[in-house]
Order: sequence, then structure tokens, then C-alpha cells
Amino acid sequence: MSKPVSRRGVIIGGVAMAGAAALAWPKSDKGGGHDSYFTTLSQALSRAGIAEPVLVVDTQRLAANIRAVSDTLGRRKALRVVVKSLPCHDLIDAIAGGIGTPRYMVFNQPMLAEMVARHPDGDYLMGKPLPVAAASAYYDRLGASAPAPQWLIDTPERLDQYQAMAKARNIPLMVNFEIDVGLHRGGFKAPDALAAALERLEPATKASGLMGYDPHVAKVPWQGRALAEAERIYAEMAGLLRAKAPGDLTFNTAGSPTYKLHVEDAVATEVAVGSAFVKPTDFDIDTLAHHVPACFIATPVLKVEEPAPIPGLEPLAGITAWHDPNLRRAFFIQGGHWLAEPVSPPGLSLSGLYGRSSNQERWAGSASVPLHPDDWVFFRPTQSEAVLLQFGPLVAFDGRDAVSRWPVFPMSA
Repeated sequence: MSKPVSRRGVIIGGVAMAGAAALAWPKSDKGGGHDSYFTTLSQALSRAGIAEPVLVVDTQRLAANIRAVSDTLGRRKALRVVVKSLPCHDLIDAIAGGIGTPRYMVFNQPMLAEMVARHPDGDYLMGKPLPVAAASAYYDRLGASAPAPQWLIDTPERLDQYQAMAKARNIPLMVNFEIDVGLHRGGFKAPDALAAALERLEPATKASGLMGYDPHVAKVPWQGRALAEAERIYAEMAGLLRAKAPGDLTFNTAGSPTYKLHVEDAVATEVAVGSAFVKPTDFDIDTLAHHVPACFIATPVLKVEEPAPIPGLEPLAGITAWHDPNLRRAFFIQGGHWLAEPVSPPGLSLSGLYGRSSNQERWAGSASVPLHPDDWVFFRPTQSEAVLLQFGPLVAFDGRDAVSRWPVFPMSA
């Protein structure tokens, strides 16, 4: 007499059969060629004689993003350009000139010195608190008469260090206080902590304002509540500072993900925006739906193998390609291992056999991906800071031609 089949056994058997069928049934072909945009960009790079990985900035798309920011802000908020996300003078000048702002947010001493050399009359706010040694190095490099930025202060101890440095050098000191509006990445967390710091100000120190960064607001499901709480904290801190240091103060807030949300903010006087002007993939979010991608990594194809070989298991190459046609061809590109995602041609995937490589990275695609040696593969950076510094001068593309090369800042962290 046969043993009854249990319901659990039927389920397990069904799952096993479905898994076997999935492994046996060929996957769909996801490949294709470049669309008209990337075909035009490929032709422009080749006409310009470029034959190495480069980072391309589309100046028409950049202009569209500048208009998007300008139209969003109108006359209601000032803009501060975030230098770390756009470390190239031509890029920064195009944005600052297009918006009409002399305000810059800078995140390290080398970039501050670089910006001051080009724009000595600029209005500079530090975007993060630096060791006091970095401030000393700035004055060592440019002299005691160098333009005084708003140094960012996050603790009473750092305030004391900066005041001692300024007193020893007999130089003016402006300090902007970082406040925690919900990101919890440091800064003064409560009004009494800020009040205690303000009591430590020496007569020669000018309190210039507040900085409250809130990118978390754009990413949490309870966006409205998070924004209201951030604005409440900011308003309370701003009221405290106004009482202690009346006058023209800098109340900086937002960042690329949230600048749009602060247009009607009654307290903040300015927003900081950087990456939104070129829109890498980390900024594909609802609050930036009115922006377009404006920067791409372009790299040549060096080699093509078909069918894509499997080292040590070469006879399996045909079987693998039959099961998944998207693994049929292997494309070895120049360079790789960037903070970026492939964008054209479609259907490319990173080789799991070879892993990441900064030399000749292997990507897989189907027979529908018509790439040959010397053709171009395009990636979108996931972020702009740091990535824009990795390729030498940026290639400015006007929608038809690679029109110029824009030098970037020296590498720094």
C-alpha cells in the first residue's frame, strides 16, 4: 500500500520542479544598441579623437538643470553652490553664473584655497567641521589676509580651538553653527547646547549663522512629518541665535534631495545644491523628477569574445549562452570598477566570473548588443563627488560635438 502524499510534500516537489524548469528554460534577451542620444555622443567622442575613459558633461542638459533650480527657487531663496559635488571651475562658473550667485559651500582646505584663488570675493561656507589644523593650513598657504570663510562649528571644544587659533594669528573669525535637524550626523542637538556655545563666543568672534542638512527628509516614508520637525528645530535654533547675534545671518539648509521642499520655508535664507545639477543615479528621486541626467562615463571597448569563455570550463560556454542569451558575448572595457551603473547599450551586466577590475573590466551582453572593439560603453555615476575627479578634464558635450575640455580640481578628499 503506497504512502499518502502530504500537502507539504506536494509543495516541496512543486517548488523543485519549478526551479528545474526555470533553469532549463532560456531567459529573455535584454540586449540592444545605443539609442540616438548615445549614438550621437559616441560619434562626437570618436570625431574628437578621444580614446580613453572620460567623464562627459552634457552642457544642454546642465543648462536645463540650472533652469530647473532657478525656476524652483525664484526670488524666494538664495542658492549656495556645493563645490565638492562639482569640482571643476568651468562647471561651477556655468552654474553660479546661470543662477547669479557668489555663494559657495566648500568641504576641505585644498578646495577652499582653489576657490578663493579664482573667486576672492566669493561668500564661502564650510560644509563640514574641519580639524583646526586645516584652518591653520589655509592661512599658512594664503596668508593672514586671506578671505575669511564661515568656519563650521559642531562642538564647544571645536569653537574653543578655532578661537585660540584666530587669536594667536590675530585674524578675524566667523563661525557658523551646525545643527542636527534629524539626520543625526553631529552638530548641536538642542537649544540649550547652542546657547551654551554662544556664551563661549569671544568679542572678536562673529556668529554668522546656522547650517542644518536634511537629506533624510527625501528618503523616509513620513516625509511631511520629517520636514515639519526639521523646520521646527531650525526655527527654534534660529530664534536663539538672532537674540544673541542680531544682524545679517546665513541660515543654510537643504541639499540636492530636499532643496525643492524648502522654497516656502520662512526661516532658511538659502539652500545648498550640488549634485542635482548633473543628477547621478543616487539622485533619481521624486523630489528631483524635474532634473535630467547630465553626466556620463564613456569608455572604449577593448576586446569582444563570443561565445563568452568560462576559464577552466570552456565547453560550458555554449550551454550558458543558450540558457541566458545575455551572457553570450563578453566585452572587456578600458578601466572599470567605478561608482557607476551601465546605461548604454542596454542589457549589459557585470561578469560574475571575473568580478570588478580597474584595468579591463568584463561585462556580458547578448548577440543583440552590437559592440565591437573601439566602440563606446556609457555609465551613469552613482554620485558626482570624487567620481568627477577620476578622469582628468571633463568633456563638455553640446548635444552634437565634444566642444571643449574642462580641467578639474587636484585630487583631494
